[in-house]
Amino acid sequence: MDLTNFLQTQLQPPSSLPLYKQLSLALTKAIETGQLRNGQRLPPERRLAEDLRLSRTTIVNAYRLLEQNGSVSSRIGSGTYIGEDAASAPLPPMPWNQLLLPHLSSPLSSILRSLLAIPAAADSISLAAGMPDPALYPLDMLQQLQQPVPASELGYLPIEGYAPLRQELAAWLENRQLHLDAEDIMILSGSQQGLYLLCKCFISPGDSIVVESPTYLGAIQVFQAAGARLLTLPGPLNSQSLPFLEDYLVRYRPKLFYLGSSFQNPTGRSPDASVCQKFLDLAAKYHLVIVEDDAYGHLHYETPAPQPLKSRDHYGGVLYLGSASKIFFPGLRTGWLAAPREVLNRLAEEKQYADLHSNNLAQLCLAEYMRSGKADAHLRHIRTHYQRRRDALAQALKRHCSADLSFELPLGGFYLWCRLKGEGSAQALLYEAARQGVSFVPGEAFYADRAGTDYFRLCFATHDEAAMEIAAQRLGQALRNLRKHPRRHTIPAFRSGQPIL
Repeated sequence: MDLTNFLQTQLQPPSSLPLYKQLSLALTKAIETGQLRNGQRLPPERRLAEDLRLSRTTIVNAYRLLEQNGSVSSRIGSGTYIGEDAASAPLPPMPWNQLLLPHLSSPLSSILRSLLAIPAAADSISLAAGMPDPALYPLDMLQQLQQPVPASELGYLPIEGYAPLRQELAAWLENRQLHLDAEDIMILSGSQQGLYLLCKCFISPGDSIVVESPTYLGAIQVFQAAGARLLTLPGPLNSQSLPFLEDYLVRYRPKLFYLGSSFQNPTGRSPDASVCQKFLDLAAKYHLVIVEDDAYGHLHYETPAPQPLKSRDHYGGVLYLGSASKIFFPGLRTGWLAAPREVLNRLAEEKQYADLHSNNLAQLCLAEYMRSGKADAHLRHIRTHYQRRRDALAQALKRHCSADLSFELPLGGFYLWCRLKGEGSAQALLYEAARQGVSFVPGEAFYADRAGTDYFRLCFATHDEAAMEIAAQRLGQALRNLRKHPRRHTIPAFRSGQPIL
């Protein structure tokens, strides 16, 4: 039916009955005579007002009167529908993109989109994620769960963590020359939570944080999400970068300095002892808070790891982060933070809003495993394997890739930090490498200032020695392809933000 013509014949402007009531009666008549069917959508208010040359208010009031009478039902964002079937009219989708806060875009998103378009080999080898080999996980730790667990330990724990685990950690960290009491340690749901909590307690949008260049990409992302301004040193912490640091301290009064202290991710380097002492003296002078991330400090190979900054802290400004993810397995989601009591008290207030306390069973397992002495034996076991894998990858790269890349052999940790020789970028190499069946993380991801286009990180911990040889062969082929066609691939530039890998 022509609804507009029908309604025009029913409306009588000179009538004493208001127009909106006349319109409501006309629409009711159309419904009763079947000219409007159940579930049919009425015209939008604005359009019907234009067609009938009435005010929109008249249409709105007529529709509301029909709704009060139960003749129609309205759906926000969808329209007004006739009869009982209106309730089953399709609902508009939730506008999640309008409701969620804006997020940081990942600088690797463009690379990952490119990789998805590449036919990847079925036996692809990933040297990208910094993950321990699952074959080396200490599964005997899980046997602790088979022992009777007192019911009292399955309820809520203190926010700071399970007391026996804090005690075991304090004793265990003596191996890292740290002299701590259990009350100096907080248990975290992974050390990444420690970075998040520190930002919540120390950082307001616009505050400055100093980082090395390059540095751990997960830290960059957390700091940027907190709205911090990142001040980057021109390289790692060394005698040449200390003058830059002091200039930052004078000019910007940064709140934190984030440092991967032993076998840093991604470079595998550790600062020299002489530099550390000068650094601590400078930090003490300006009351700078140092966040020391020692996730790889237990993974030393030829010689013991350098002494942590926390063990030399003479002014009380070093906050020490550790993790079980690299030395046991990531699924424990257990880390720890050693800090002054007043700092831990403030962090505990913030942590309770996130998870009340970290997982009971993971803490119980780890505490018993450390008490039994098996943790030290496990460390000796995995150090042997990871050292062999490091050496296997390094030797294979020298055989297959020495003309096109260089690297330094790290004394611990998980990574080889490689640099391309000559023309080409790590992003373009990643495209070629994925076609050959091997992947890695381009160096740009580890820089807050978009540097490092000719660097990339290889993780040697996840796969055995045979896989290291195959990965190097494939990488060598990718390098040769890149050398033949250095400009074949145009990879979009990084945007702001950093991904966590």
